[in-house]
Amino acid sequence: MYYNERIAWMRDCRSLSQKEMAEKLGIKQQQYARYEKGINIMPVTYLKPICEILDVSADYIIGIKETPEE
Repeated sequence: MYYNERIAWMRDCRSLSQKEMAEKLGIKQQQYARYEKGINIMPVTYLKPICEILDVSADYIIGIKETPEE
C-alpha cells in the first residue's frame, strides 16, 4: 500500500472528508484530492500535520510499520 492509500484509509477511519483535511492543512480540496489519488506527489512538509490530524505515526504512513497501532 502506498502512502497516499494509507492516508486515504486513515482519513476514512477517522470519518473526515477530503474537504475537512484540506481545510486543516490550509489547502484546497482539489489539491488534497490529487495527493490522495497519487496524481501529484505530496510535499513532505505535510507529513507531520497529517500524522497529527489522523493521530497516526509517520512510520505507518510511509510503510515502515504495517499497522497504525504498532
